[in-house]
Amino acid sequence: QVTSVDASDKMLKYALKERWERRKEEPFDRWGAGGTGAGRGEANWLTLEKDLEKPGDGFDAVICLGNSFAHLPDFKGDQSDHKLALRNIASMVRPGGVLVIDHRNYDHILATGCAPPGKNIYYKSDLTKDITTSVLLVNNKAHMVTLDYTVQVPPTEAGAAPELSKFRLSYYPHRLEAFTALLKGAFQGKCQHSVLGDFQPYTPGQAHVPCYFIHVVKKM
Repeated sequence: QVTSVDASDKMLKYALKERWERRKEEPFDRWGAGGTGAGRGEANWLTLEKDLEKPGDGFDAVICLGNSFAHLPDFKGDQSDHKLALRNIASMVRPGGVLVIDHRNYDHILATGCAPPGKNIYYKSDLTKDITTSVLLVNNKAHMVTLDYTVQVPPTEAGAAPELSKFRLSYYPHRLEAFTALLKGAFQGKCQHSVLGDFQPYTPGQAHVPCYFIHVVKKM
């Protein structure tokens, strides 16, 4: 069974639409087909244990990808909300289960002022015409990264000219080493942790600069 949660009702409706359109495929048919913990619903990472019913000892796998966690701001300036959210997420993983969570390569963004040049693994980056990066510092510490995108939208009619779409997204810039420490703290050190770069084996200092770091944490 698969359970999907999001704090945004709008995003849940997108998920419901996708599930309905692909309902004849077995995995999508089982998505929310009943049973404890199965389905889709609104849930907040900061109140996850109250918002979501955990099946038994927890889920076999908890997946949080697409740089989603970085959308949670550091409201108090001490990352206490990040720590609380990760503790709540870790509590949903059963012993022997895994958490898969990612974030952009903010180490590279903060060091160079630009996003890594590689192909984005989550969307059609060949349609991106420009990304402007801004970094907000609070007390000389990176507090927020804002990316302004200009994307070429393919025409819907033959012969029509493509249009340009502009939008802005803001994130908390999680550095690799610091986020690893947050994860291990959320599991109270009782875990096995590994890191992938764009879903490939990653070695610090390697020549290829990944766009995303993917953390795989197995609960002990």
